[in-house]
Amino acid sequence: MENEKDETSEGLNQIIEIINAKGDTGELKEIVERNHKGNQAEKEEPRPDI
Repeated sequence: MENEKDETSEGLNQIIEIINAKGDTGELKEIVERNHKGNQAEKEEPRPDI
């Protein structure tokens, strides 16, 4: 349950960052790259089944 809340919080933070970027392509690329790196790390770390 806590992991689910963390994921929701991270997603909302990312949406706010995108809104605040206001079309700044450099900043938007950084956000996408961070998200991509985070997704790659998640794939490497198996999630425990609860």
